[in-house]
Amino acid sequence: MSLEEIEAEVHRLSPNGGLVEVTGGEPLLQEREAVALMERLLSRYAVLLETSGERPLDRVPAGVLKIVDVKCPDSGEGDTFRLENLGTLGRQDEVKFVIASRRDYEFARAFIQQHDLNARVGAVILSPAFRKDAAGSRDVSHCLVDPQHLAEWMLADGVEARLGLQIHKFIWEPSLKGV
Repeated sequence: MSLEEIEAEVHRLSPNGGLVEVTGGEPLLQEREAVALMERLLSRYAVLLETSGERPLDRVPAGVLKIVDVKCPDSGEGDTFRLENLGTLGRQDEVKFVIASRRDYEFARAFIQQHDLNARVGAVILSPAFRKDAAGSRDVSHCLVDPQHLAEWMLADGVEARLGLQIHKFIWEPSLKGV
């Protein structure tokens, strides 16, 4: 679809403004088009960008709320986050860690402290990872870390972060895409 077609479809779905989230895979793999789309939508919509933080964020238009995922060691994509992206984040932005193990939690806890994330961004979120083969029941049995354990670790360590659950995996079939 062209940028004009995408913008027209957004207007059709939400003619009175509202919220648009640009997500993907990784939307900034198509940086030129994604940036142009966000610039066009900002005049009428609140725009969120959900990104892995592995691509530069300095061209993201001002006014876009960035939700940036710092990949933990057990994601298989550790060390892909660009530390210089921290300089682009402000109080309206969020940093998210998807936790697959105690090691991931300890990495996130150290990263939050080392980079003073709570003073830098509006929210820090820790979310338990789901198994890739999750199917069937819509419950915590598919989480790689029990959300209760994650909450207990956060409380015990005084980690200033929100516990985030991928709610769509509790509402719909966990393997369902596009919801």
